[in-house]
Amino acid sequence: MRSRLVCRVALLMLAGGATVAGAQRVDWPTTSGDAGAMRYSPLAGIDRSNVGRLKEAWRWRTGEHNVAAGAGQLPARPGLFQASPVVIGDTMYLSTPYAAVAALDARTGHEIWRYDPEVWRAGQPSNGTGFVHRGVATWSDGKERRVFINARWKLIALDARTGKAIGSFGDSGVVDLVRDLRRPVNRLQYTNTSPPMVYGNVVIVGNGVGDRIRYRNDPPGDVQAFDVHTGKRVWSFHTVPDSGEFGWKSWEDGSYKYMGHTNVWAPMSLDAARGLLFLPVSTPTNDWYGGDRKGDNLFAESVVALNARTGKRVWHAQLVHHGLWDYDLPSPPVLATITWKGRPRDVVAVPTKAAWIYVFDRTTGKPVWPIKERPVPASDVPGERASPTQPVPTRPAPFARQQVTEAELIDFTPELHRRALEIFRKYRSGPVFTPPSLLGTITMPGAIGGAGWGSTAYDPESHTLYVKGTDNPALYQIKQGVPNDTIGYEYTADLVHSGLGVTADPDSGAKDHAPPEQLPLIKPPYGTMTAIDLNTGNQRWQVTLGDTPAIREHPLLKGLTLPPLGVAGAVGGTVTKGGLIFATGGGNVLYALDTRSGRVLWQHVLPAGRGYANPISYRVANGTQYVVIASGGGENAELVAFSLDGK
Repeated sequence: MRSRLVCRVALLMLAGGATVAGAQRVDWPTTSGDAGAMRYSPLAGIDRSNVGRLKEAWRWRTGEHNVAAGAGQLPARPGLFQASPVVIGDTMYLSTPYAAVAALDARTGHEIWRYDPEVWRAGQPSNGTGFVHRGVATWSDGKERRVFINARWKLIALDARTGKAIGSFGDSGVVDLVRDLRRPVNRLQYTNTSPPMVYGNVVIVGNGVGDRIRYRNDPPGDVQAFDVHTGKRVWSFHTVPDSGEFGWKSWEDGSYKYMGHTNVWAPMSLDAARGLLFLPVSTPTNDWYGGDRKGDNLFAESVVALNARTGKRVWHAQLVHHGLWDYDLPSPPVLATITWKGRPRDVVAVPTKAAWIYVFDRTTGKPVWPIKERPVPASDVPGERASPTQPVPTRPAPFARQQVTEAELIDFTPELHRRALEIFRKYRSGPVFTPPSLLGTITMPGAIGGAGWGSTAYDPESHTLYVKGTDNPALYQIKQGVPNDTIGYEYTADLVHSGLGVTADPDSGAKDHAPPEQLPLIKPPYGTMTAIDLNTGNQRWQVTLGDTPAIREHPLLKGLTLPPLGVAGAVGGTVTKGGLIFATGGGNVLYALDTRSGRVLWQHVLPAGRGYANPISYRVANGTQYVVIASGGGENAELVAFSLDGK
């Protein structure tokens, strides 16, 4: 009897211990931490006082390799490792650059299973990033859990326990994403880089057709929702409206019939309580010339709120009319609650490549601060008709530079400044929304500028939005046909020469210097982190984030004392209750910044190279808090996990 009692007490103690341990666990359930894309961790175990003790705890390598051409196989190579993992119940799920899915022990990095959809067999994707993928989504009914990956033109459902494809979903676990589009497309031109979004019993996906693909009837940007059990399509939303649909008349001369792109390649966000899905919509076909698509072109470059159950539009706001600058909305709209006139107000904050944050009431779409239609320069490209005005928010202020002037040109040495002036004066320049031209227009920010796909994080306690900005101009020169691109229109931008930089003067003796010989046209900083109070729209602080060794160590700058440079890149940070922002900015150093000032409190050089992903933070059942980031790329890609004292 006593023996039974002891055993029963022991079992109760074990059960109680498991419950206590389980209560310590804090998951990271979506790639952005929550469906509203706050990238916020409520954990404070790692804080300002002890972050200096942060050390590597474990690493995990993707193990992917370049694939050579031969015997029907096109060449393929993995790109940058850009995934933010999902952590649920001490198990981590993530995607690799080749869109394989792996499950790891979140405490040790030990690989539990891996599923490879083998999309690399079709060769390189046609987008500008190559093979990259930024994460997976999960669904559970409390009895089973499914992991979803959108790999190129496939939507795949996996059993979270085994990593096996679920046979009852679609065709043996796979849905063909191009099968039910409104027109036939070349599936090799259809791809995905951002994770799906799960709401209730539907899984929702966009797509990422490459900007360089430009011809009539190229792949459309339709957003599609599928039943999580069967894979049957539930609804579809046309980002380029069909005849009679809301907005179709904004595509003049029937251009809605054949225009494509206008896709949602960036991550979406979701207000699950209201059933509102928020789409950051990108540019239409031929991002830089719109003579074949006159009009405002809804829903291009718009934030669109949909009923997540039905796919019906609730409200929208177009942030760029008749886009000519590749200013697609690159980042998930951030769902935040602010204090407005003494009361809580739910809003959606939308970061843009033009370096503005647009803030709207989440339910109605009404701007929190006025948005004014401002006159902008006209276009003189044949056949083009730029919009006469563009919507400009009155606050917050821009978080990155929006124009290149002579005062902004690089001046590290007199010779470099002379060369920069020479380049600058060859082309047209002006304020933001100055259109591309036949002469060539220096655009600031360029397409890789302002906000990027992982640029924001939000602290719900201080109501502060942290945004990573990139200062990077581009040259948009319109030409008739550019042989290196897929062309279906008479005019387009010469993207081969769109990068702007200062090269060494051959007469200066610099011809013997080792590459890279090109330096940025403008002075630093090239990357910043800005803290914005969303209660007021005021900036709290702005700091230079990161460094660029290729510039600092350039032969032309040898012996010079340079200011903080910052690093250009699409990724921002993750903010924690411990008063820290973890971010690389796109460089090879992971920083912990003080949320109060942006001061660096800790840093670590990532062994595999660039950390071109958003970090995550979670706590496992034994109470250990980890910070994890994907780093490197190609055949040298790995996750790195950090914890206090590396334990």
